Amino acid sequence: MIRTGALDVLPVRTAVPALEQALDTHGAAVLCAPPGTGKTTLVPLVLAGLAGAAAGQRPVRKVLVAEPRRIAARAAARRMAWLIGEQAGGRVGFTVRGERTVGPGTVVEVVTTGVLLQRLQRDQELAGVDVVIIDECHERHLDADTVAAFLLDVRATLRPGLRLVAASATTDAQGWSRLLGDAPVVEAHGVSHPVETVWAPPARPVRPPHGMRVDPALLSHVASVVRRALAERTGDVLCFLPGVGEITRVAGQLTGLGVDVLQVHGRAPAAVQDAVLAGSDSRRVVLATSVAESSLTVPGVRVVVDAGLAREPRTDHARGLSALTTVRVSQAASRQRAGRAGREAPGTVYRCWTEAENTRLSPFPSPEIKVADLAAFALQAACWGDPSAGGLSLLDPPPAGAMGAAREVLAAIGAVEGDGRATGRGVRMARLGLHPRLARALLDGAHEVGARRAAEVVALLSEEPPREYGDDLTAAWRAARAGGDGYAARWRQEVRRLAAGVDGTPAGARPRSAAGDRDGGGGQGHDGAGSDDTVAGLVAALAFPERVARARGEGAFLMVSGTGAETAAGSRLRGAPWIAVAVADRPATAASARVRLAAVVDEDTARTAAGHLLAAGDEVGWADGDVLARRVERLGAVELTVRALKSPPPALVREALIDGLRREGLGLLRWTPHARELRQRLAFLHREVGGGWPDVSDEALLVRTDEWLEPELSRARRRNDLARIEAGQALGRLLPWATGEAARLDELAPERYEVPSGSRIRLDYGGAQPVLAVKLQEMFGLAETPAVAGVPVLVHLLSPAGRPAAVTADLASFWREGYRSVRAELRGRYPRHPWPEDPSDAAPTRHTKARQDRG
Repeated sequence: MIRTGALDVLPVRTAVPALEQALDTHGAAVLCAPPGTGKTTLVPLVLAGLAGAAAGQRPVRKVLVAEPRRIAARAAARRMAWLIGEQAGGRVGFTVRGERTVGPGTVVEVVTTGVLLQRLQRDQELAGVDVVIIDECHERHLDADTVAAFLLDVRATLRPGLRLVAASATTDAQGWSRLLGDAPVVEAHGVSHPVETVWAPPARPVRPPHGMRVDPALLSHVASVVRRALAERTGDVLCFLPGVGEITRVAGQLTGLGVDVLQVHGRAPAAVQDAVLAGSDSRRVVLATSVAESSLTVPGVRVVVDAGLAREPRTDHARGLSALTTVRVSQAASRQRAGRAGREAPGTVYRCWTEAENTRLSPFPSPEIKVADLAAFALQAACWGDPSAGGLSLLDPPPAGAMGAAREVLAAIGAVEGDGRATGRGVRMARLGLHPRLARALLDGAHEVGARRAAEVVALLSEEPPREYGDDLTAAWRAARAGGDGYAARWRQEVRRLAAGVDGTPAGARPRSAAGDRDGGGGQGHDGAGSDDTVAGLVAALAFPERVARARGEGAFLMVSGTGAETAAGSRLRGAPWIAVAVADRPATAASARVRLAAVVDEDTARTAAGHLLAAGDEVGWADGDVLARRVERLGAVELTVRALKSPPPALVREALIDGLRREGLGLLRWTPHARELRQRLAFLHREVGGGWPDVSDEALLVRTDEWLEPELSRARRRNDLARIEAGQALGRLLPWATGEAARLDELAPERYEVPSGSRIRLDYGGAQPVLAVKLQEMFGLAETPAVAGVPVLVHLLSPAGRPAAVTADLASFWREGYRSVRAELRGRYPRHPWPEDPSDAAPTRHTKARQDRG
């Protein structure tokens, strides 16, 4: 029996006629409807012909609804089934990973976007499907973007009659409209009640989130705000937190309040999820992740407490680390959360930050395609026939660097050919519903240890175990086997799915680095072979070969990727010589990654799993201040064996010496005072005269080593040999001998300048202009300032004791104006030296008056 009363109160019903018209005329539409208006439940029923004015009057159409989360897919299907008086599995069903509840009469099927991707790869035409609705498209999940791109490709090439609806909970729909070929935007307006905002920041500053870590002080504050909201307001409280761990910790601080405390997240048991969505006569506090922002409507909520945090995927391509990270919530998401308080009546949102901070939040969450690991996306694109994804209609193109890193991963595990096309093995990986790394570990691990045991370890890696399971993968495996919690139940279900997906099927062609290349491999019948440590380590290493790591100190490891890693104090992993790191993050201020889940391995396993990184050869380079020549076998950044190389190739030695000169500078050569002066003179001529006079900067000299450091450089073998190369003699080779200009060096940039007294004074070319430092009395009678190569010399006039008395670039002006004050200051101090009133007409001298009189 159709629940007409419940359907008629859904606000989206007023927009349905416009939506149907848009689909009839354009074939695609963007539906903007706030959470709770019925876009997820009423619209599919109407388009399928199961509800609405046309129900029973036109042929039934098959509708697929794609949801970003399993919990939302289940909830939507159950709600729609209830609205038409049925149970899920009849005319309305759902399919999520590991669970399928449909029947022969199902016409509305709710699936996750991941399931729809798999279905499109198997059946690009989506035979029998009339309408596809991509729900919550504003969240910009990567799978949703990919599904949209594939569906647009299908419409353009195979099924122009396939109808598409992009359903968004926000009004920022123009991008989706353009993507769908300027599809009409249909808006539905919900019943909006006013929501009061209460700014409730912590009294004292808290540490910002980094990685998965959230300051416990903030969580304590959130719990106190929940208690405050319970005291100040009526109705149920919906509290948004970034993840399961934070939900658990806050729940632990809300005991004894006389209310039901419920937890809603992707890992919550179905019974708890159903209880939250069903409502209750008792007052409730619902602690939820972002799943409750728009995918689910929680009845009875009048108050929202927002911690202001969310989780987004991030990838550090340089270090090979991918993980969820805690970030500040976006303004769009915070509005969505606040709106939950005003769904049924006026409400209140308590925001755990300041109003000033709110203006600095990013407008929208980051699209996953911009920040996430793209290996799975790249494999999907390759299997679709567009390895570069250049032909796909996407709101944002994938970053070139991330796609390059993804293709490297896929090539290493044998999923793509050299041209990027998917191999048969890659197609099989894509159909396992796993990240390509885990698919590789499952396929190759099954060949070594059997399908069941490989599936058990991969299932642990596909959904990170609870923190209480510890950081030792083997111990977590045993805990999951014995566990009775929700995680263990989901793990067992996933194990059955994965084992069924790989069991009885040949492992197929594997790259040479795969586990099956070892002697002793023999098909699928190895379920009893190897200890738990051995199996867990092998499978983890196959999944993450670049994260195999060797110990380099107590609790410290070096991954073959070159990234340092550290285990927690007290961890069993600390004493292991080798580990395979499955999960790690790198706090912003830390030099090394922090290991959150890893398995003990041995060197043989490390060599097998990361075999594509195994290399041996002669290495000659500059290290620790000298030439280092070694024969090295290495696994990526980890040196396995090293021995000295007695007679390294001269060409490699020469390159090492040049590298040393680049790193430590040309000071490694022998620079006599004459050599330094020559370099300064040449630099002056290059700057002021140009022509063939050489550039003698470090950069220029390092480029021209062949021209001025040979043959001495090729004879050198170590640092000490560089110190024997006389730099002045070598620089002479760069002079413009071919043009004859070299002979003019002393004319254009003389070493010394003869002053009026007859002394030959050394010129200093180290500054912007040549400097002549000379005793003042020796310049008497000279009216014009000396010049070198047409450049005035800067004259430093000295006292008889050689101390600075005056600096001038205009000697005539100094005699007229500056000399008088210098004379007044110094004649009493140096009475034995001449201080004539008119120096421009006096005889120059380097002697005292007495000596001058005798002379």
